[in-house]
Amino acid sequence: MTKKKAHKPGSATIAMNKRARHEYFIEEEIEAGLALQGWEVKSLRAGKANISDSYVVFRNGEAYLFGATITPLNVASSHIICDPTRTRKLLMNRKELDKVFGLANRDGYTIVALSMYWKNAWTKVKIGVAKGKQLHDKRTDIKDREWQVNKARIMKHANR
Repeated sequence: MTKKKAHKPGSATIAMNKRARHEYFIEEEIEAGLALQGWEVKSLRAGKANISDSYVVFRNGEAYLFGATITPLNVASSHIICDPTRTRKLLMNRKELDKVFGLANRDGYTIVALSMYWKNAWTKVKIGVAKGKQLHDKRTDIKDREWQVNKARIMKHANR
């Protein structure tokens, strides 16, 4: 009988787009696979990814992740030309593609990458259907977040 290794929660995350939740209202989240080259997988295992400015574009009925940066490693193969900002294909079935395309075609909506993570041996991207926030919405979110911190501080001192 062999014991399985304890999985650390949160260790599967490669990159997160924290700015997306600040800049947009996320209406719906969808998981998609990502078509990668070998050097990109090695770089992702080393944690050299940035998805802060990435979004999804549609071409010829397919979805592509645009603007994600995967920095190549120095020890990567020399016979392959590494393009860190190349457009990568998202792997989704036709039903999911049609759903996302329909949601994205509404006025004021876009599709942004929220996080990139490992699921078993596969790289997955969580994309979100997003609508832009106004300045007053951002201020309200900041005020709510600060209140939660202050409330926790007050409760901590009240329980002493």
